[in-house]
Amino acid sequence: VLQGYAAEMDNPLMAHLISPELQNKKDILFGNMEEIYHFHNRIFLRELETYIEYPELVGRCFLDQMEDFQIYEKYCQNKPRSESLWRQFSDSVFFQECQRKLDHKLSLDSYLLKPVQRITKYQLLLKEMLKYSKNCEGAEDLQEALTSILGILKAVNDSMHQIAITGYDGNLNELGKLLMQGSFNVWTDHKKGHTKVKDLARFKPMQRHLFLHEKAVLFCKKREENGEGYEKAPSYSYKHSLNMAAVGITENVKGDAKKFEIWYNAREEVYIIQAPTPEVKATWVNEIRKVLT
Repeated sequence: VLQGYAAEMDNPLMAHLISPELQNKKDILFGNMEEIYHFHNRIFLRELETYIEYPELVGRCFLDQMEDFQIYEKYCQNKPRSESLWRQFSDSVFFQECQRKLDHKLSLDSYLLKPVQRITKYQLLLKEMLKYSKNCEGAEDLQEALTSILGILKAVNDSMHQIAITGYDGNLNELGKLLMQGSFNVWTDHKKGHTKVKDLARFKPMQRHLFLHEKAVLFCKKREENGEGYEKAPSYSYKHSLNMAAVGITENVKGDAKKFEIWYNAREEVYIIQAPTPEVKATWVNEIRKVLT
């Protein structure tokens, strides 16, 4: 892909086949695929090869290189831009010519998906290895590597949702790390009104997608898009946010194990939040508690 497509975009002999709108868009189309390629070629593959005789110790490779795996997050974040560019130019003569020269059965977009598939495959491979390495000396490293890769997958997944937020006028990066995101039922109660929380429970909840950052929690409304591939991906229109410095939490709401409360400015605003399951609630409550302490 890097030689047969990306490099060809800079080849003067191919220039006449490239439409002007596609020129200078190489970085958008291929993202940081070259960086991923070099990481595997120069570093990760060599490390893996040193464990050919001791596959059960391969967890070490992952742990030593865990920071480098974050290059996949960058790739996945760029993927929607890359896909929309590809859709505009997929029938371009340039791509057809490259594909013909490479004698590829599949078109470029199938290959651009590979890094996304690769990063999701590692956890399956590590799980499988763990199954057969229960009492080996490398088992702990394999377990730790699996946990770390799952952490990276979660970060990739979260960031894919985060880049779909629309209508937030600040800079999301200033809110600190994105810790959690997910969909909830939300009831609100504001001091300004006279409703008691118990009356509120009768009203229909709002569907909200919450993004918990270190410094703020964002409430968004999910909009499903029509279209294919990444265009089908939902977008989240920003509604409001709460500064974590003024947030309090009530872990248990009577009568429902899936509900908890977030309140603001000494209960001036109260949000009753219902998670899809008690487990999801527990994870969120723990994360929020960590931020608050």
